[in-house]
Parts: sequence; C-alpha cells; structure tokens
Amino acid sequence: MAASHFLSERSVDHVVLERGEVANSWRRERWDSLRLLTPNWQSRLPGHHYGGPDPDGYMTMPEVVGFIDRFAALTGAPVRTGTTVTSVRRTDDGYRVTTDQGELACRTVVIASGACNRPAVPALSEAVPDEVVQLTPFDYRNPGRLPDGGVLVVGASATGVQLAAEIQRSGRPVTLSAGEHVRMPRVYRGRDVLWWMDAAGVWDQRYDEVPDLTRARSLASPQLVGTRERATLDLNALTELGVELVGRASMVRDGELLFSGGLRNVIRLADLKLDRLLTAFDEWALESEVEADLKAPERFEPTRVPASTRLRLDLRGGAIRTIVWATGFRPDYSWLDVPVVDTKGRLDHDGGVVAGPGLYALGLPVLRRRKSTFIHGIEDDARDVIAHLDGYLRS
Repeated sequence: MAASHFLSERSVDHVVLERGEVANSWRRERWDSLRLLTPNWQSRLPGHHYGGPDPDGYMTMPEVVGFIDRFAALTGAPVRTGTTVTSVRRTDDGYRVTTDQGELACRTVVIASGACNRPAVPALSEAVPDEVVQLTPFDYRNPGRLPDGGVLVVGASATGVQLAAEIQRSGRPVTLSAGEHVRMPRVYRGRDVLWWMDAAGVWDQRYDEVPDLTRARSLASPQLVGTRERATLDLNALTELGVELVGRASMVRDGELLFSGGLRNVIRLADLKLDRLLTAFDEWALESEVEADLKAPERFEPTRVPASTRLRLDLRGGAIRTIVWATGFRPDYSWLDVPVVDTKGRLDHDGGVVAGPGLYALGLPVLRRRKSTFIHGIEDDARDVIAHLDGYLRS
C-alpha cells in the first residue's frame, strides 16, 4: 500500500493483490499477546502517523490491524482482497499474472509479499519423535493451547525469547536453545533503544554503505519485547524466570536432541556487540550535543552463563511435550516463474530493483536501508523504488 500511495502520486495505473484481507498476516499469523517491537511514535506510513495518547507504548495486533486499515482507507488503495497469485511470467511487453480470480497483464510488478511468508524450520525436525508436538510461531497462539508438560523453544531472537517468557510464566517448564542472537536493552540512558537507532542515523544507513550486506540481511531480530513497563527481555531475564538455557540444536539421534557446546562463546559475542553498540551511541551523543538531555552512560551485567549446560535432551521420556521452532522465517517465491531467485531462495535485486526488467521488490531486510523491514522504514524505500519504476515506464 505504500507503493500504491506513490504510484497514485505519479498517476500510474495499478492494482494491489492481496491473498486474504488487508493486513492479513497481522490478523491471521500472530500470537495473541504480541505487540510491536517499535514504539508507537515510530509507527508511520506515507501521510499517516500514530496519533493516539501513548506515543511511547507498543501497539497490540488489533491496533496494528486498525492502523493499516485506516491507511488503506486514507490512500484509497485499489486493493483486491481474496486474490491469490499463483504465477508471474515474463511476456514480450511485461508480465502475465495468474491468480485464482483470473489473469492480468501488466508492464511492471512490485513484489511486496515480505520476508516472513514461511517459517524456516531446520531439517532435523523431521527426526523428532511423533509424540512431541511441533509448532512454529504461525501455529502458536497462547500457552493454554499447548499440551501439559515441558516446552523446548528453539531460537533466541525476538520471537523465541518472547514465547519462552510467556510459556514459562504459564507454569510450563521451558528450555531455550540459543544460537547466535542480538542482545539489546529496551531502554538506554532513559530513551527507548530504538530512539537511539533512529536519532543516531543507524536505521538510515543505506544498503550500499553496509560493509557485509549479505550478513546484514540475514541478522536475527534483536531480543526486544514491547510492554507497558518497557522491560528488557534478554537471557538474564529468562534465567531469572526459571528458563533453562542450552546451546544451538544440532541433530536428533535415537530420540535425543543434541546441542552444541558453544553457548558460552555465542553469549560472549552478543555481549561484546552490545557494548560496541552502546559505545557508539555514547560517542554520537557527545558529538551531537544531546548529552545534557540524557541519563549517564551505563553498561549492563554480562549474560550469566550456566557453569554447565546439558548437551542432550531425551525427547521420548515425556519431559518435553512441545517444541516451538522460533528459528526465523523465509520468503515464498514459488509463484514467481521468472529466473530471479538464487539457489538459497533469495531474490536477486539491487536496492529493490530486481534482476528482471520491470520487476521490483519492497519489504525485504536491508532492501535500501537498515530500517527496510520496519513499518516506519517502508516510506523512504517505496518512494525510491517507485521513482525508479516510473522512470522505467517512461523510458
């Protein structure tokens, strides 16, 4: 719909195809208690900003749906809901788009289906015994729907730590399998950590300025949660709740799940990167003369690493009844019959200009800026991409 906004500004005839309803993934593919990681003041789309009474709060899923619904009404976007795209093929003068509601011919296509269409579940899940229930964040709604007994959450990014905390608080014992992760405090020196990312210009760093773009595009989401208390949710907070920490899940053998012994190294790396980030914030604060408006610099307790962690977990003994695979997501391009997807399922593009004439993309990690996958990041990306698209049509 951000693309639609800028297409309308340029008087480019277009249609927006949506397989479900407006804001469908927010309506149908999120757990009950989820809130945005970004504060409300950062919720902005072209010509549409948060205007409620709690700018420092975090939207619930119904609030996000309402926010996007209002944007759709405001822009008058030509959305066709309940229309599933099954194929996009190149033609002599553009593309043939096949849907379950018929076919369309167009000069250009903007792929705005996002980066989180399918859960990325590791292959080792296939060897998990049948008696263990396996879920992804798309399946999970609340702890009350889980079987009684222990739960293993695999993945320690934003989704994993949030689900581990919620399930542990429900009275079910939780074990968290942690691989590489990004540790962040919710608040630093009196300001939301995402205020720092925004004010210091981190979010605005362009994709062609990022030293290792491939790695930047594959980074996990930071360990954050949106709560009224603006609480930090890191591995220390989970340990205090009683969550057991183990290393990265590596394989299933004879009904046992085996874990890597590298948890201590992974944790130390996350702590090191956190200290570097906070040091960069402090340096920016001094250079930009906002120091007087902030609390004193601070550093956080290192992550407490257990003296020893278990390296194997029996999945047949009944101690673990459920596994939640919070191991990330991936896009789905099964409908895209154009040779622009590599062997790892990644779209071949340069800042949203896809390696196919008249093909464009929006909503992918670090598409044009570090903020590309956040709601507030789409405006600048969409403006740039649609400007290129308009130039292509004119040429």
